[in-house]
Amino acid sequence: MKSSDVDRLLRSAGQTQQPDAEIPFGTRVVAGWRSGPGARNDLADLSRFLRGAGAIACAVVVIAGAAAWRQYREETRFASPATNEYAIADSAIQTEFSQ
Repeated sequence: MKSSDVDRLLRSAGQTQQPDAEIPFGTRVVAGWRSGPGARNDLADLSRFLRGAGAIACAVVVIAGAAAWRQYREETRFASPATNEYAIADSAIQTEFSQ
């Protein structure tokens, strides 16, 4: 095919309001791209969806990280005194039995 034939085909595909299901996806993408701003574009829809999904995923990671940090801090706070009390009691018991 000549370049002019391809241009004519893409121009006519870009003039349709709603792309037909029979038009291949690649042709619809290129036709939407060449039809100019304001036209419905499948790549823009996909990009918008991926940005939204990425924002939600980042929010989930931040919330999960904050929850994990809080749990870690609580475990550290509760583990330290109990460990020290057991160590003191164990040391006292060992001292008593060694005499």
